[in-house]
Amino acid sequence: MVENKLAHQFAAYTDWRKALVETICDYRSWLNEQELNDAQIDQRIQFLLERLREDKLNVAFVAEFSRGKSELINAIFFAGYGQRLLPSSAGRTTMCPTELLYDPSKPTSLQLLPIDTRSSDATTTEYKRYPDEWKVFEFDIDDSDSMVEAFKEVSRTKNVTVAEAERFGLFDPNSADDALNVNQDGTIDIPAWRYAVINFPHPLLEQGLVILDTPGLNAIGTEPELTLNMLPNAHAVLFILAADTGVTKSEIDVWRQYISGTRWKQKGRLAVLNKIDGLWDELKDEAQIEKEILKQVNTSADLLGLSPNQIFPISAQKGLLAKVNKDDDLLIKSRLLELEKALSDELIPSKKEIVRDNTQSEIEDLINNSLGILEARLQGMNEQLEELKGLRGKNEDVVEHMMNKVKADKENFEKGLQRFQALRSVFSKQTNELFTHLGMESLKSLVIKTRENMVAANFTKQLRNAMDEFFSTIKSRLMSSDAQIDEIKRMMDAMYEKFSKEHGLRKTDAPVFSTLRYQKELTKLERAYKEQFSTALNMIANEKMMLTSKFFETLASRVIHVYEVANRDVENWLKAVISPMESQVREHQLQLRRRLESIKRIYQATDTLEDRISELEGIENSIQAQVADLKTLRQHIKNALEFDADAQSKAA
Repeated sequence: MVENKLAHQFAAYTDWRKALVETICDYRSWLNEQELNDAQIDQRIQFLLERLREDKLNVAFVAEFSRGKSELINAIFFAGYGQRLLPSSAGRTTMCPTELLYDPSKPTSLQLLPIDTRSSDATTTEYKRYPDEWKVFEFDIDDSDSMVEAFKEVSRTKNVTVAEAERFGLFDPNSADDALNVNQDGTIDIPAWRYAVINFPHPLLEQGLVILDTPGLNAIGTEPELTLNMLPNAHAVLFILAADTGVTKSEIDVWRQYISGTRWKQKGRLAVLNKIDGLWDELKDEAQIEKEILKQVNTSADLLGLSPNQIFPISAQKGLLAKVNKDDDLLIKSRLLELEKALSDELIPSKKEIVRDNTQSEIEDLINNSLGILEARLQGMNEQLEELKGLRGKNEDVVEHMMNKVKADKENFEKGLQRFQALRSVFSKQTNELFTHLGMESLKSLVIKTRENMVAANFTKQLRNAMDEFFSTIKSRLMSSDAQIDEIKRMMDAMYEKFSKEHGLRKTDAPVFSTLRYQKELTKLERAYKEQFSTALNMIANEKMMLTSKFFETLASRVIHVYEVANRDVENWLKAVISPMESQVREHQLQLRRRLESIKRIYQATDTLEDRISELEGIENSIQAQVADLKTLRQHIKNALEFDADAQSKAA
């Protein structure tokens, strides 16, 4: 059977991540064994490990109805079950956004959020914190029929009045298309559920894959969280078209506005031309069929602004059938493998690169800190040995003089410690000042104030001004945070310089940090708001309260998320800034105490000089062995950070 490269590369990526976790755990164990760990370092390592273990790979599928989207998900990921796992038939099958994942802490189940929750301003992400709001259907993973039956619930609709549908944001009285959906009795059929989460232990889902199945293009507009959170943050988005219909105007609009990456990232955005089996005509030869497919590919590429090699013509239905029946010839003809290869070539390397870069910078900083401590110990040991070797053949007065000199050094350093404590106090004040700019409580107060201003607004201009003021304020706070971060860095650089000159401590430059990435994210969100909410058309077409709800259901919650990430990253940076100096100060203080104790013991004749020199030489050798061990660990981590998907998939 022809092999699935996507599954192999994803398995190789997961193995790489596990190996990386193991090497970092080895480093942590070694730190504990050598008594080089402390609470702050351990906390940073724990955060790094959690980030690697919880790493997810998000793939979103977007299409109009009847484009074969669910069939494509079945063909790529779930053909091994021998039947269609997700409902897939003519017409509309997926009625609400559906997330497929695996969380071992939760039961194997289908969790459904009722459509009625759309009348509140809370996002689906917020509702995930409240499990009681969800309807849960458990199923048996060993019984495919049981799974299929449970998944059919996603397709269920409910009959409501037009007023109710309008209240949920699912009916526009000014839309001719919506008017066609009204039943003869004046009611309308709407999705029964707002969001679905399917939690089950599929091998790829267990490895961290998350699949998002969207319910047609209209959901892109009616569930704004999709457009401003889930789709922009997906590592890959597959936009599915149909070879028999070509690209429609609504598809062009959605592609340009939400998918193509003009506002967001460009990588991992693929267009799929499905149902090419509709062009397989027995009255035409292979060359004619190929010409027809190529024509559709070129036309679609022109309309979407892509090159033809970015359009993937496939037959999801034939690909699924081929996998179930183990028919290699049909699988090749379906061209599904070409899409899977493109997906793996785009998705895995770009995701790995992000994870590797984030991990590398953090682990390098931690290892450099450990190495700095060992080098300081080695330097202190060398100084002690030189002092003691210099006492050979000297009288008691010289030993006493040496002891007094070390005492003076210790007293001088303790004065320096007072400056360090003062620095800690200033550092603490500046940290508090920094968090006043990034404070979550003040941000939430701003959200409430903006909402009140929008509700009170009587004119379009007042609404727009309230939104503009919101973005202006949060961007100003981030810029103020940057200024505070620069001030903290300059202060720490000066203190490192001072302690290096006065006490011989290793000079270290405080790591650089900037809020630029969060500013860029907010700029994207502001641009999205201007495109979707700030146009005169939208201001007129939407009722003020609906516009207010949309704004706070999407942009405001996304801004809060950006701030939460910024707060976490700033906290880690502050630890990385102060931790090396604390370690060095603690280590230098310990070395001075040891030097004084060593000379005092010789002066009081409790130790012979040669015995003490021999003892220190033994300690020096053990520290050199620790340095060698650490360098070996660093090389192991460096090797683990490297990633060759092809080599690993072959090995698998």
